[in-house]
Amino acid sequence: MTDGGLETSLIFHEGVDVPYFASYDLLKTEAGRALIERHYERFTTLAHEHGVGIVLATPTWRASRDWGRKLGYSDSTLADANRHAVDQLIQFRLKWETPATLIVIVGAIGPRADGYKAEVRMSVKEAQAYHRTQIDTMAATQVDMVGAFTLNYVDEAIGMVQAAKAAAVPISISFTLETDGRLPSGETLQEAIETTDAETGGYAAFFMINCAHPSHFEGPLRNGGGWLQRIRGVRANASRLSHAELDEADELDDGNPIEFGEEVAVLRRFLHRMNIVGGCCGTDHRHADQIWHAIKRIDGAKALY
Repeated sequence: MTDGGLETSLIFHEGVDVPYFASYDLLKTEAGRALIERHYERFTTLAHEHGVGIVLATPTWRASRDWGRKLGYSDSTLADANRHAVDQLIQFRLKWETPATLIVIVGAIGPRADGYKAEVRMSVKEAQAYHRTQIDTMAATQVDMVGAFTLNYVDEAIGMVQAAKAAAVPISISFTLETDGRLPSGETLQEAIETTDAETGGYAAFFMINCAHPSHFEGPLRNGGGWLQRIRGVRANASRLSHAELDEADELDDGNPIEFGEEVAVLRRFLHRMNIVGGCCGTDHRHADQIWHAIKRIDGAKALY
């Protein structure tokens, strides 16, 4: 299991202002830290109930230089914020981990620009240099790995993997997709994964899909191919809306959690190595619960034949 949409939950369920989706800024106060810890607790409680492990990501998706400066962080205070986010999860793991529910800690990193638009791009070299600071900071902590989320063009992904390789820390790469199953930059998911692997010697531990509804990308998965073996996780959106429509939305579209759970669970027909499942924008603990109920129903039905 992994968790759901932290920032959308904070904004729409908790009524918290989260400028630029920079949830790590809440770690500055005791009340903010408590809010984030309760988010982790909801999902970890579910993991205990379902008897599975859980992957928890730090709230540092927007804790890189450009976004940090928008909130008044210096390089040093931003590095401290990344470290504090990891420290919170280390302490959380000490309290919540059990032999049946192991907790994997991922240092989350996000795109330099807008996750929904591929209008501002870097070269591979520029991406490696930009993300190296945050990745190096994470690599010096007790994270199990770093994870890049909501990437929308290939060169940034390659640069991130190269920075992680230089820091000798494992990394996962998660691409976001439009309603046609392609990256916002136009590449197919297959092209993105195969190009990233080819340019980095296959260093990424695995790939994921996030911030897209299952209906947006199930079609391309049906075509099959060895590249699907590189996808180990999905963090899907609750909403079927496009990225452009979500940008304009004033209200949360949390979809139908039961239907969502079924749609994520059936992706295992194509993603045979998918073993990390959870949600992204619009999802919360209800969606995670329904994913695992659906997985158990499907597995139970298979056992009858």
